[in-house]
Amino acid sequence: MRRKARELAFRVLFEHLQGDVPLEEAWRHALETSELDAEGRSFARRLVDGYADNAAEVDRTLAETVEGWDFNQMSKTDLAVLRLATYEMLFEDTPFAPLIEVAVRIAGKYGGEDSGKFVNGVLARLKRRVDAGELTAVPKKD
Repeated sequence: MRRKARELAFRVLFEHLQGDVPLEEAWRHALETSELDAEGRSFARRLVDGYADNAAEVDRTLAETVEGWDFNQMSKTDLAVLRLATYEMLFEDTPFAPLIEVAVRIAGKYGGEDSGKFVNGVLARLKRRVDAGELTAVPKKD
C-alpha cells in the first residue's frame, strides 16, 4: 500500500510542479485513477502536504546533497521523486531502506534509463549525511 501511495504522491507533485497545476487540482486528477484505500490516500496526502509545507528546507537539503547537478539540469521526474523521498527521510519515521527502494523503483518506472541509479546515489548520500549527524531527521521505526 505504501509503495502505491508514494507513487500517487509522486504523480501529484510532478503534475503540480511541472504542469504548473494547483496542488488541489493535481490531487483531484490523481485520485480519478487511484485505487488506493482511505489509508493509502491519507498517507499519499501527508507526503504531498509535507513536502509543500517544508519545500524550502527539502530543496535546500537536496541542493546541498546532489553533487555536480542543479535542479535545472536534473530530469523533472527524478527531481520530483527526490523531493518526496527527501521529505520522507527527514520528516517521517519511515526506515531508510524501504523508502529508498521504493523511490528507486518509481524513478525507474517514470524516469530515464539511469534514473534509478541516480536517485539511489543521491538518497544514499543523504542517508550518510543523516547518519553522520550533519542533518537532523525524525527517529526511524524499527
